[in-house]
Amino acid sequence: MSEKIFLAGAAGAIGTALVPLLIEAGYTVYGSTRRPERAHTLEARGARPVIVDVFNAEALRVALKRIAPMAVIHQLTDLPRDLDPKLMADAAHGNARVRTEGTRNLVAAALAAGSRRLVAQSIAWMYAPGPLPHVEEHPFDLEAEGIRRVSVDGVAALERSVLAAAGLTATVLRYGQLYGPGTWNSGPKGTCPVHVEAAAWAAVLALQHAEGGGIFNIAEDSPEVSSEKAKRKLGWNASLRLRLRQRQGVAS
Repeated sequence: MSEKIFLAGAAGAIGTALVPLLIEAGYTVYGSTRRPERAHTLEARGARPVIVDVFNAEALRVALKRIAPMAVIHQLTDLPRDLDPKLMADAAHGNARVRTEGTRNLVAAALAAGSRRLVAQSIAWMYAPGPLPHVEEHPFDLEAEGIRRVSVDGVAALERSVLAAAGLTATVLRYGQLYGPGTWNSGPKGTCPVHVEAAAWAAVLALQHAEGGGIFNIAEDSPEVSSEKAKRKLGWNASLRLRLRQRQGVAS
């Protein structure tokens, strides 16, 4: 019987790319969405849909205890379909709530369900000004102001909740700015871009190679951020895509 994965945010940009990779790797995927109309799409991709809102802590706990997944993957965000500047202030607060309250609920549910591993999405452009390129040990920009401060605080809260989860092997993936199918950018953009499919690969590799968990930058080579740790320990590289088969330990 294949191991079960609970993928929170399965209908999002990374989740959409991640579902087929997990299935190809031999996992049974339970994909969550809060929107019932997305259930059919998840089924068509091979996932078992779970309609649940991450802010409903009790419903989430019941769902995960029923499924009893080996691992939980947190790919939840709350962003508008386009990056309209008029909407981004509200979106930043909504996204921060997902990363604080939503992550806290998800971690509690994973522990209640007896899960052994947790992989969570973070971001790689929240480092404080300092020597470049940024590596995982560098501090976050906790002195930021305005909307950036809201985002930094949300990311910091997410990582604290994930890494403090006693009994779970916890891995944090600090993604660069996403581009590719289902994202806002058709090509690389920002200080540390990463293709959405390469980002999805990182989650699979984290499940299979991050034995002790930890934090990994996941971005293309740039002067701003180093992903050497992910290359060395996970076997990840920025050229990975859905059509390419990974031969570094992923089941086929």
